[in-house]
Formats: sequence, C-alpha cells, structure tokens
Amino acid sequence: MLDELKKSLVECPVVKKGEYFYFVHPISDGVPLVEADLLNEIMDYIIDHYNLNLVDKIVGVESMGIPLATALSIKTGIPFVIIRKRSYGLDGECAVHQKTGYGESELYINGINADDNILLIDDVVSTGGTLMSVINALDDIGVNLVYTIVPIEKDDGRVIVEENTGHTLETLVKIKMVDGKVTLVE
Repeated sequence: MLDELKKSLVECPVVKKGEYFYFVHPISDGVPLVEADLLNEIMDYIIDHYNLNLVDKIVGVESMGIPLATALSIKTGIPFVIIRKRSYGLDGECAVHQKTGYGESELYINGINADDNILLIDDVVSTGGTLMSVINALDDIGVNLVYTIVPIEKDDGRVIVEENTGHTLETLVKIKMVDGKVTLVE
C-alpha cells in the first residue's frame, strides 16, 4: 500500500539549507518529475479510505496543495479552492500569517464560508506552521473541517498540529531524516 510514495521518498534527494535538511520530492516540490502513477496512488488511497460524501469543498494550500487538490477534484467531482500567497481583496478575504521551518509569509483565504464541509489537503507537515495557521483561520471562519489529509508527515509535524489545533491530521506516510537521508517510520 502506497508503495510508489514510499519508494519515491526513500530515493529522493536531500539538500541542507542552514541547519534544516530539506527533502526534494515530487509531491512536496514538483521536482523531480511528478509521475501520474504517484498522484493516482495517493488519490486512490484517499478515495478508498475516507468518506468523501461528507465533503462539499476541497481546500488546498499554495503551492504544492494545488496539484493535490486538483487531482482529487478531478477524480471525485468535488470542487476545490486554493489558499493563496497573494491577496485579491475580495469581500470576506481572510489573511493568515504562516511561519514554517524555512520562512514566514502571508496566505489569503477566499471562497470559503461558515458551515462549508471542507477537506483540507497539503503536501507535507514538518514544523506544523502552515497547517496550524490555516486550521486556526478555518476555525475562525466557522467551517466544518471534515478531514485534513497530508500525504507526507515529517518528524513530529502531525503531533504538533494536533496538539495546537485540536484537529486530527490524516497522514499517509511518516518519515524522518537520519544522517541527511529520508527514512520511513512505520
């Protein structure tokens, strides 16, 4: 199960930025090449393991939440919206400050309303900064966060987010960095 994802993680390159080991993976970076089989495997897993009849909207976070939200929307017919890194100034726009292991920025939520039944999808949870900010903002809006699904969990990211938001994260594969290499955690 999820063999393509696991294999691709173990084989992906790792670069060091300061003291932070950063794995370079198709799902989290769009490079190396994003193979359709890998995306299909992840989407099929989500469709088979979660009741998507409970979901009205798929919400992805720019940038790598975009291909995940798009692929899931195409396979399910559920519409999607993207939390963007740019403001459009639309009525009801919600600004969100995010801080990650490698930087800070603003995100902007549009097209999401109170009582929407949301599936939030993003590529990886590592320090938890992005997801904590987004989940807290979605709570403030008053959405029903049905699922938060993140294909790749690095280190203690899932636990950090769950402890700081009170929401459950569904992760598909857990990894940690050992001697500068990606290692699967079972």
